[in-house]
Amino acid sequence: MTDSPDIKTAAPARAKPRDSGDIMWEETGSESGSAEGGTTGAALIADLVTRLPKKPGVYRMMNAAGDVLYVGKAKNLRNRVQNYARGIGHGGNRTARMIAETTQMEFVTTRTETEALLLEANLIKRLRPRFNVLIRDDKSFPYILLSGDHEAPGLFKFRGARSRKGDYYGPFANAGSVNVTINALQRIFLIRTCTDSFYANRTRPCLLHQIKRCAAPCTGEISPQGYAELVQQTKDFLTGKSQEIKTRFSERMQKASDELDFETAAIYRDRLAALSHVQSHQGINPQTVKEADIFAVHQEGGQFCIQVFFFRTGQNWGNRAYFPRADKSFDELEVLNAFVSQFYDDKPVPKLVLLSEDIAEADLLAQALTVKAGKKVQVYRPQRGEKRDLVKQVQFNAREALSRKLAESATQNKLLGGVQEVFELETPPKRIEVYDNSHIMGTNAVGAMIVAGPEGFAKNQYRKFNIKNEDLVPGDDYGMMREVFTRRFSRLIKEHGDREGGSELDASDADSLPPWPDLVLIDGGAGQLSAVREVMEELGLTDKVNLVGVAKGPDRDAGRERFFRPGKQSFSLPLRDPTLYFIQRLRDEAHRFAIGTHRAKRKKDTLKNPLDEIAGIGPARKRAILHHFGSAKAVGRAAIEDLVVVEGVSAAMAQRIYDHFQKG
Repeated sequence: MTDSPDIKTAAPARAKPRDSGDIMWEETGSESGSAEGGTTGAALIADLVTRLPKKPGVYRMMNAAGDVLYVGKAKNLRNRVQNYARGIGHGGNRTARMIAETTQMEFVTTRTETEALLLEANLIKRLRPRFNVLIRDDKSFPYILLSGDHEAPGLFKFRGARSRKGDYYGPFANAGSVNVTINALQRIFLIRTCTDSFYANRTRPCLLHQIKRCAAPCTGEISPQGYAELVQQTKDFLTGKSQEIKTRFSERMQKASDELDFETAAIYRDRLAALSHVQSHQGINPQTVKEADIFAVHQEGGQFCIQVFFFRTGQNWGNRAYFPRADKSFDELEVLNAFVSQFYDDKPVPKLVLLSEDIAEADLLAQALTVKAGKKVQVYRPQRGEKRDLVKQVQFNAREALSRKLAESATQNKLLGGVQEVFELETPPKRIEVYDNSHIMGTNAVGAMIVAGPEGFAKNQYRKFNIKNEDLVPGDDYGMMREVFTRRFSRLIKEHGDREGGSELDASDADSLPPWPDLVLIDGGAGQLSAVREVMEELGLTDKVNLVGVAKGPDRDAGRERFFRPGKQSFSLPLRDPTLYFIQRLRDEAHRFAIGTHRAKRKKDTLKNPLDEIAGIGPARKRAILHHFGSAKAVGRAAIEDLVVVEGVSAAMAQRIYDHFQKG
């Protein structure tokens, strides 16, 4: 057996055997095991325990299909796994079900328990095991970027890999918090927010300068030195020096007033007012907490809510409510512990993490986060003072957020029950798909699918379809609908098999939406419904999916829609019927998504440069050509002799460019 690996190189994939034994070790320090003779459950685990090391590590329990059921970490792998063999553990029925379904296990040894905790969090987020606590909403957090690769740095909202040169400030809880902060910084420091290309093409100040939101460095309305000072003031504000800036502004306003320079004094007066407005509208602004994340958990009705508040530079940068997926057998401490461990897998760690509960692994978590952040991180539940008051406030928000969600879920379930009754379904639908098309005279045609379920709109399940059939007559809605349904349900059959016996949840995620829809709504009448039925018959899905066409009423009046079902009379619902309003919301959401997708595609085509269509012209060569001629239109008028002058354009390339534009 080799030495334990570094956590970054421990292979999470299934290990390949060195020999014919049941336990299989790899050079990376990972192993997998299964027992002979089809042994499963506690017997399998008992067979594996004797060959496990007494070292820290991570274990995975899997079922016969290879789905990961549970990922756990241990200070001593043998002792921890032995508890499962003896039937000892937390969770009662949950643990018993998990053990009973286990047919194989995989193990990765690590040097320390801290590394095991970090690896466990990474694997849970990537594999999403059914019996672990899972973060449902895992969107990336936005940041503020003060660019550092331009003569006049700009202020931008930013998501994604931080590859651009500059200073990043965050994370912010949501895009709204970023927008509010950027608007405030514009008013206070007059930093530009335009793109570099917009900046480069200005010949006079834009509207933002006229309304005193930008210093207009693009046209020289402020000197480079003056703008650099504004940039430094912005950095100071974003690093927690707002009080010093306020004092500085006040002194300059008084000095300008004493010198009878009332115009300059008025400028500083306005900037002071904007700064005071920002500070008074940031909600909770603690005096003793400069950089911290605060977590509070609340449980009610079998559901959990974890509220997270972000504080940076002594300012409240927003909050977000999470509703993790967890079995009812978990208690609040277990959910909070698992949540925080996963939360920082791909996010920056602050110096201080405050919790509403005394979790068992607070010290271990602090060590793991310290290793990850490269700085000392404290994790604890405050007992007194301002920090305790902040945690109470966050806990109150968690309770309120969960109450709102439970109320919304009850309403949603009632509406889904109404849909079941109206369309004579066997059970309330767990997955509703709504389809719509969008185009202008057949151009930039797209199809759109939105999805709704017990939790409301599932936007991560939305899909768009660029219409690819070149034989379609422009504007043929029936043909577009055929293509969309052919592609959608052909792929569904390929990925999940032919549907038999109704909609079943994916075994790897019992709380997720099922892959097959219980109800399909089509924006259109009998014609669209007929086109869709033809596709379903070709795919062998006749009577396996409930189809409903939703036709707009006379004069396209909302409330007078008619519903078409295969082999049945069309009908309308009474005005003010809650189910009718719900279906209208679904249809309007599909329409919004389709229109937005179509507009984005049309805008992209509008902005497309003719040079993009020429083979061999990449970004660098395209930039050189446009810098030389000024525009694609000028390139189209250029002779071959003019094109050859451009750096990087050979005679053959010049001929190709010339031929392309002449043909056009």
